[in-house]
Amino acid sequence: MDKEKKYSIKTEQIAGFAKALGHPARVQIMQFLTKQEECYFGDINDELPISKATVSQHLKELKDAGLIQGTIIPPKVKYCINKENWNYAKELFKDFFSQKIYVVKCECNDIEK
Repeated sequence: MDKEKKYSIKTEQIAGFAKALGHPARVQIMQFLTKQEECYFGDINDELPISKATVSQHLKELKDAGLIQGTIIPPKVKYCINKENWNYAKELFKDFFSQKIYVVKCECNDIEK
């Protein structure tokens, strides 16, 4: 009998933000956008050593996660940080990484790869 596991909403949200940030290009896009009030696709594409199609896919992942937002201004798309979700993600990660850990003895370093 399979037991269905449920995760809390916050756990799901942390995982979603982490997944969206799980590629160096997406981290670089976020770092670039934090320094801009707004910018266009071409500006972002110029910052990365990857194809336009790949940049588009990374932007889609970040947008789907809610970390950025885009506005179509034909024929261009303008992007910026979704400040509300950025601040929420910051709080979630802060709470997650500020948890006290209890380790009496850890032999994890002794495990052979």
